[in-house]
Amino acid sequence: MDDANAPLPLRGLRVVELTHMVMGPACGLVLADLGAEVIKVEPVEGEGTRRLLGAGAGFFPLFNRNKKSIGIDLRRPEGAEVARRLAAGADVVVENFKPGALKKYGLDYASLSAANDRLIYASHKGFLPGPYEHRTALDEVVQMMGGLAYMTGRPGDPLRAGTSVNDIMGGLFGAIGVMGALIQRGITGRGMEVQSALFENNVFLMGQHMLQYALSGRPPRPMPARESPWAVYDVFTVKDGEQVFLAAVSDAQWGLMCDALGLGDLKADPALATNNDRVKLRPQLLATLRERLAHRSAAELAALFEQAGLPFAPIRRPEDLYEDLHLQATGGLADVVVPDGEKAGQTVKTTLCPFTLDGQRLPVRLHPPALGAHTGELLQGLGYTAEQVEALRSEGLVA
Repeated sequence: MDDANAPLPLRGLRVVELTHMVMGPACGLVLADLGAEVIKVEPVEGEGTRRLLGAGAGFFPLFNRNKKSIGIDLRRPEGAEVARRLAAGADVVVENFKPGALKKYGLDYASLSAANDRLIYASHKGFLPGPYEHRTALDEVVQMMGGLAYMTGRPGDPLRAGTSVNDIMGGLFGAIGVMGALIQRGITGRGMEVQSALFENNVFLMGQHMLQYALSGRPPRPMPARESPWAVYDVFTVKDGEQVFLAAVSDAQWGLMCDALGLGDLKADPALATNNDRVKLRPQLLATLRERLAHRSAAELAALFEQAGLPFAPIRRPEDLYEDLHLQATGGLADVVVPDGEKAGQTVKTTLCPFTLDGQRLPVRLHPPALGAHTGELLQGLGYTAEQVEALRSEGLVA
């Protein structure tokens, strides 16, 4: 956990994070990984994702590393005052409450920026301001109304994507907005409000399909039924029921594939000479390939495609990624200690931000914090005495 040599461009930046679930915490995670001091303000009972089971069990340990924790009861005036004092010294405030929810605590942008015009305030909502802004949104809600579920599922069977794609990307766009605002503040000396939203993020993802329709006049079909621009671009079930994705997306790759798999007769067939020729005959071609590859193992086919420089992929599950040779060799996974629940104190591997700075991955500097792990140090940094901190704790105002 030594970050002495890590490139941390946001070191020295203080971020107060008033967030829960995924979208807001994802924004804070990026800023924290880049070196900012991110202070997670939680309810005195702890942020709800600490207690989630099932598909939500990984939320808190993934999105809250490199952060400090303070528990504050915002519902009581004395607690809201503590939070305002904390925010008054921040460079950035990140939040994802319902529209208007923080105004009654004096923690909205208008209130905080009146006292600190350098403040950058990043709001993460379901919708940007407009007719839908009052609605309660979830990732699944905007996937359904924004076309993603339609494009992911089979015709007549809309299906959400297999991860919190809008929550996570919405947080990333929030962080991008914050960094743009920081550059602008360096020029003007003034902060600004940044807004990111689930629905607009989802629509951005759908942009390629919207333009496909605008340019062709034909409604895009769901991905499982799409009109593929390439003939060989599919999952093949092979020996022992294993599956592997194989592709050849150019005429040169088609030739390489035929050579690698011993398909000289197909390579020589003039009816299959060009990609567009093969696309027109795609159903018949795929049936032929499935028959000829059925006796080969997925590992054999992967090795042949790798040797030939062709696109391929084994079909993996999330748990398989822990054994991925590339992730292990490149340091793409790092240890964190679980702070809550039955696994509290257990060390597990987590994923890092998927980029490098100066050739280095951004490290885990702080494990996901226990509730209120930094309350004392943060409040004393604001001028509270040890006795005052203890009094606040005894009254249930902080944790």
